[in-house]
Parts: sequence; structure tokens; C-alpha cells
Amino acid sequence: MINDTIAAISTPVGEGGIAVIRISGDDAVQAADRVFFGKIKLAEAATHTVHYGFVKDPQTQIRVDEVLATVMRAPRSFTMEDVVEISCHGGFISVKKVLDLLLEHGVRLAEPGEFTKRAFLNGRIDLSQAEAVIDLIRAKSDRAYQVAMMQSEGSLSKQIKALRHDLVELMAHIEVNIDYPEHDVEEMTNAYIKTKCSAAMERIEQLLNTARQGKILREGIVTAIIGKPNVGKSSLLNTLAQENRAIVTDIPGTTRDVIEEYVNVNGIPLKLLDTAGIRETSDLVEQIGVEKSKNALAEADLILLVFNGADSLTPDEQTMIEQLKDRQTIVIVNKLDLEQRIEKEKLQAYFPAERIVFMSLLEQQGITDLEKAIASIFFSGHVESSDLTYVSNVRHIALLKKSKQSLEEAYLATEQFVPIDMVQIDIRNAWEHLGEIIGDSVGDSLIDQIFSQFCLGK
Repeated sequence: MINDTIAAISTPVGEGGIAVIRISGDDAVQAADRVFFGKIKLAEAATHTVHYGFVKDPQTQIRVDEVLATVMRAPRSFTMEDVVEISCHGGFISVKKVLDLLLEHGVRLAEPGEFTKRAFLNGRIDLSQAEAVIDLIRAKSDRAYQVAMMQSEGSLSKQIKALRHDLVELMAHIEVNIDYPEHDVEEMTNAYIKTKCSAAMERIEQLLNTARQGKILREGIVTAIIGKPNVGKSSLLNTLAQENRAIVTDIPGTTRDVIEEYVNVNGIPLKLLDTAGIRETSDLVEQIGVEKSKNALAEADLILLVFNGADSLTPDEQTMIEQLKDRQTIVIVNKLDLEQRIEKEKLQAYFPAERIVFMSLLEQQGITDLEKAIASIFFSGHVESSDLTYVSNVRHIALLKKSKQSLEEAYLATEQFVPIDMVQIDIRNAWEHLGEIIGDSVGDSLIDQIFSQFCLGK
């Protein structure tokens, strides 16, 4: 119920310096006062003030924890309701005891994402801004964080609202012509509709053009590191992760499972999958690892195909080259510090020069060249400027495509001199699809589905 007073732990569960319990609702201050004991009652405190005291069991007066209570009165809070945040000692027991006391005295445990949901329902943020909160929490790189921050501040919302405003004006123009047909010049009206639809479609297309990059910044590029055993796959993972994440030895077949690691390469988040070396083997455990490597290869957006430059290509490697020539693949020739025996012309017959990178992971050579090669595939050589609004949410992308399709149908109908009251239906559909992005025209079930993705306490 939206009128309930809710509470939840808003910091990660575990040991830490402090933990924060957030309380929100009409009864938030009074609920906190039932367990908080300080110099003054929180009900008497001014908004946006912090107060020292103790959380006690009101029946036994036993102290549970020493805390700070922050009071934020409506509407100047995240939820636009009265909010109290209790900062207690971080730990499993202390924070649980404080929360349990609150739940025993008239407060309900918040559902996942319920604080942000209330911020949306109370009009503080729109739906696209609310969804950006998830992206802020899950950001894997500085660039992804910047994109999410811009969207949480309304960069996408402003563009969607401007588009909807233009479509409302267009529908109003059509409505006037429907009501007063004697003043309508059909050719002029059709030309006006086509001009407005074309302008709106162009702006939607500009947003959709950022979708691929935005999705990458949001979710990361699933990147499989592939190659035969002992060519430097785990060394590459450790170099990009800047830590010893995988075991590196001279013994072939050390990696038996797929190791996952998120890394940030020149502002581009990669979900690296270090795989077992692909080769024929009689070792049962290694066979399982090879099979997992093949599965990771099938799911990858990007493949880093690693060779030992000091060895000639094997038949297995030649097979891999032929299988991966049409995939998004970057060839890495490792061990540049050793005498080179690899047949470079065989690689160049299948892959363009800009996708062949020569490296010495031992001496940390070629890292910059690899970063440039990745950027050239996914970002046309560079990540776009920081003031660009990226569309990264799958739901937003689908709705933008639907809106554009409706406008295309309106444009085509106008060319075929379909009655303008029929054309208006397509324009209204486009307007409603855009409204779903920011939550102006969206059902309760979708709202519940979106906020259920949030963590508890947000």
C-alpha cells in the first residue's frame, strides 16, 4: 500500500563501518521515535537535521545500538514523503536488531525498489529516471556511470517530452481541421503532417543510433578469450584486470573452467571470459573445460583469439581461424619478445590488419593497440562525447522503434491521401509509445515488473 510506512536496510548486508536503515511514509518520524531515544524527540526536530542517540527496546529499555538519526520531511526527500535514516554500526546482528524493532512497532518491510517506486508515483522522477537508478548501481565503468547519471537527471526525459509536445501540437492541428473542414486546405495539411512526422522520425533515429553503444556501456561486451593451451589467455585476463585473477604457469591446460571478470578498457566495460584452451584431450576434466569454452564462444559479442607468436600455427588453430573469420574477432599474437615463427600472412588472409594486434604480455606491450582495436569495432574508433544522451534500456529501444514505425505509417498514409482522422490514430500511437518510456501512459503491472528488479532498500 502506498500509504504504509516502510523500512529496509539501504546498505549492503555484511560487516562495515555503518549501515543505514531507511524509513519512509506518513508515520516515518513517529515510527522512528518509538525506538529512538535522544536529547529531543524526532517529531520536534527540524527537517534535514541529524540527531545522536540510542535505539532501545521501548518495553525493556535495553540499548540495541548507538546511532545517528537523520530527519527529512516531505516533500524534500527522495520519496517526497517523511523519511528518517538511521545510521547504526555495520554488521549482521546490530542492523537486524534495529530493523526488527521497527517492524515490531508499526512499520512494514519495504518491497524491492519500493522507495524509488514511491519517488516515481509521487512525481519526483519519471519512469526513465527511475530505471536509471538501477544503471547507476550496476555501472561497470566511469563512462557507464556518467550515462546513467545523465539519464537520472532527465537527459532522455527532456528529449522524449519535447517529442511528445511536438506530436500534441500536430494532433491539435489535425483536430482543428477535422472540426472545421471548411477552412482546411488538404494539400497544406498533408504537407504539414509529413514535415512534422519527418522531423520526429529523424530525432527518434538519432536516439536509436546511440542504442548499440548505450547497451554496451550499460551491460558490457561479453568477451571470450580463446586459444590453445599456454598461449597467454590467463596472462591477458590478468593484464586487463590488473590483478592476478587467473593462475598462470608454463603447464598447458591450467585453466579448467570459465573465469569471469569485469574490466574497464579505455572507458568500455568488458565481461571477460577466460576459457580453457581448446584442443583435443583425453583428460575428462579438461574435456569439460573445453566444452564450456565452446559454449562461451557461442555467446560472446567479441572474441579475443590468442596465438603464441613463437610457434607455428597448428591444425586446430587453423580451424579456429576459419570458424571465427566472420565473427567480431580481434587476433592477438602474443610473446612478441620471443623469436617469431607464426605465419602472419595466414592471419592477414582472414582478418584485416587493424584487427591483428601484436603483444608481449610479459613486457606489457601492445595494450594500447588492443584498446584501439576494441574501440574501432564497437565505437567507430572512439567513445562519443560525454554530453550525448545514450539509449541503453531494452524497453526504451523497443518503444522508440514502435513510435517511429507509427510515424512512418502516418507519413505513408498522408502520401496516399488517407483521411486525416485516420492518420491521427497513428500519430497518437507514436505519442503513447513515447509516453510509456517516461511513465505517462503505462500500466500498473509494468510498473511493478520494473521496480521488482531493484535491490531491497532502494
